[in-house]
Amino acid sequence: MNKKLMAVAVAGALAVPAVAFAQASSVQIYGRANLGIDSYSATGATAGSSADLKSRTRVFDSSSRLGFRGEEALGNGLKAVFLMESGVNIDNGGTTGQSGAANTSTGTLSSRVGHVGLAGNWGQLTVGRSNVWWVNGNLEQTGANHINTGVNWFSGGFGRNMGVGIARLSNTVQYTSPVFAGAQVYGSYTANSEAAQAGAKTDAQVWSISGQGNWGAFRARYDWVQSDAASPASGNRGKGVGQKLWGGFAYQPGALISIGWVQTELWNGFVGGGAYGGYVDPVAAAGGSIKLKQYGWGLNWEHTMGNWLFLAQYGEAKGIQGCATANACNSTGAKSYTVAARYNLSKRTAAYVSYVETRNDSNYNLDYTNGSITSAASPGAGLGSASVGADPKIFAIGMQHNF
Repeated sequence: MNKKLMAVAVAGALAVPAVAFAQASSVQIYGRANLGIDSYSATGATAGSSADLKSRTRVFDSSSRLGFRGEEALGNGLKAVFLMESGVNIDNGGTTGQSGAANTSTGTLSSRVGHVGLAGNWGQLTVGRSNVWWVNGNLEQTGANHINTGVNWFSGGFGRNMGVGIARLSNTVQYTSPVFAGAQVYGSYTANSEAAQAGAKTDAQVWSISGQGNWGAFRARYDWVQSDAASPASGNRGKGVGQKLWGGFAYQPGALISIGWVQTELWNGFVGGGAYGGYVDPVAAAGGSIKLKQYGWGLNWEHTMGNWLFLAQYGEAKGIQGCATANACNSTGAKSYTVAARYNLSKRTAAYVSYVETRNDSNYNLDYTNGSITSAASPGAGLGSASVGADPKIFAIGMQHNF
């Protein structure tokens, strides 16, 4: 009898740390389903109707996701954190976007973001796959969180391959500061040389820093990124530099007006986002030094009235500057528009209707590439070189459920 009591006592003592561990750690499953029916077209191409993308009706998925996140208290204010967020295409159950081409943000664990790290009153330090530069915080959430898409270059996605190609980066070390005087800073470093082969240069890298402040009704955000290509055997090293600056005023609860400015610079033949090569200057191709630059500005409006959320955006992408080849930079701008209304059926579920349109100049190919929602052949770059001048439009009726 005494042996039985002792066994129970020992088992109970051994179980205490396990119970304490379970109470100190937590895991949360979360996600989003964002689908609907829309009509997409891109017509008016400079080359004529044969280069147009004719109107088609689609069942679309816009950045649906499934994630796991958790933390464990380690004592003395320190905790371990982890995150695994994966994109899912609920409309087709596969890994392709609306064009049928691969959507690289879906299909595998942590295909969107994922990390492990430590956090405390000094901030948070993580390693993994992270959002870098492209997000706009609470200054502009229309396309990222409210509906299907918005003005594409608000997150740096210019046409003609003029984006710096930075959104979610693997192999990233990221630090997030605590909030101090209403402001918070994010810094990251990405090693881009893991796949370098024998004899190749291994100095490709990305540096980024962002800062956001909220002071009552006023908000501001600045983002900077520099992506350095590997040093060439001869000639000048390519690099891409991006900057974003936003300011906003939350004039009542659930209502915001903000203005943003975005600029990218591509040095010495640096290839930005997407598969379409855009403009490669002969001087840069020969190893000469050249800088191409493009910027744009825009307005974002969000207004809540009861269960309704009304959204509007306007943006202008100015023409590319710095082309050494005559006339190559001509007619390379665009104007973009977004209007939408969203009705919140509950705290987690909403229905919306939206219309987005981009009017490209005759030598420009800006498209709606976020979440691979374009039907053009290359989801990362949108309209190809043959379809410059076409004007993409999307009319959508959708539903979003967050859990």
